[in-house]
Amino acid sequence: MTLPQPVLPDLLQPNLKLVFCGTAPSLRSADKQAYYAHPGNKFWQVIYDIRLTPIKLQPQQFRQVINFGLGLTDLVKYAKGSDADLLSTDYDTKSFHDKIMKYQPLVVAFTSKTGGKAYLRRSVDYGHQPETIGQTMVYVLPSTSGRASRYWNIKPWDELSKFLRDKESRLENPND
Repeated sequence: MTLPQPVLPDLLQPNLKLVFCGTAPSLRSADKQAYYAHPGNKFWQVIYDIRLTPIKLQPQQFRQVINFGLGLTDLVKYAKGSDADLLSTDYDTKSFHDKIMKYQPLVVAFTSKTGGKAYLRRSVDYGHQPETIGQTMVYVLPSTSGRASRYWNIKPWDELSKFLRDKESRLENPND
């Protein structure tokens, strides 16, 4: 029996500073075989604007984020579409948890309240969450999807980026 292939591959490895976790690939992302591929999605512009990448990547360049200490995954690996189209059985929070425990990035950030709520099994606000996954801190960020524009707020994204820069600075200059 052949196991199904995920819609998009995980981009994970040890020693990442941040892993972004989406809910599920959009129809456009599945078609283009690239994360955050819909032209209305602000993800690639935002991670450049908040200085997580030194260049603005295009969706088809998603594999390059690993060079900047970033990873990508989704809670739903074998289905695609908008959150409203997903079934509760499409979510695989256990596999997600196991991956984060294996790789232990400094931070995992859900790129929507839907994803954060599905994993944490409670209502969530944007920003740093009290839970951890092993040693990995958890953040919830506003969705960059064009469909979520009315909820868009870059402030939690900026706060996460500042936290990561401060953490890197402390690691580089431990006596400061």
